[in-house]
Amino acid sequence: MDDFTVHIVDDEEAVRKSLAFMLTMHGLGVRVHESASAFLSVAPNLRQAVLITDMRMSDLSGLDLIRRLAALKTPIPSIMITGHGDVPMAVDAMKAGAVDFIEKPFDDNTMVEAIRRASERLSDASSPIERAEDIRARIGTLSDRERQVLSAVVAGQPNKAIAFALDISPRTVEVHRANVMAKMQARSLPELVRMSLAAETAD
Repeated sequence: MDDFTVHIVDDEEAVRKSLAFMLTMHGLGVRVHESASAFLSVAPNLRQAVLITDMRMSDLSGLDLIRRLAALKTPIPSIMITGHGDVPMAVDAMKAGAVDFIEKPFDDNTMVEAIRRASERLSDASSPIERAEDIRARIGTLSDRERQVLSAVVAGQPNKAIAFALDISPRTVEVHRANVMAKMQARSLPELVRMSLAAETAD
């Protein structure tokens, strides 16, 4: 197993314990934190860390936590979990820097795979510019309509709103979304949003 530690930040003890137990059983090193503030006090000194945080917590939200980490220039690959997910929320999380956005309830494999993707950020030798160029090349394979759908999805619009705006059926939107995911080689909506943002922001 790679040498990194998963840090779980959740204000619900039962969630912390169950998630920590599951990840430990999968051979991962785990530390738990009862609040975003508690994690922020140690975050600047962490190395080889992956963060899992809940969107909704009592002191700081998971979104605010990720934003604070960015402001502190403490880049820790982060996974957002929530029991009340929607597309705009996922987009906000990805724009803040989250690697993945997972809705509860989730199965073990979904979380473990997300952690592995996040951990790849710790050893990714390619530069942001190189990654952006690769992503732009994939965007170049999209049709004009697929690019319109991509832009709408990244803006947080649901299928029905996209269909209305483009004067096409929701089913057609679903087909275009599936094509976009395949051509972009995106395994999830958060990954698609991350790709789009990377292509826009890298110089």
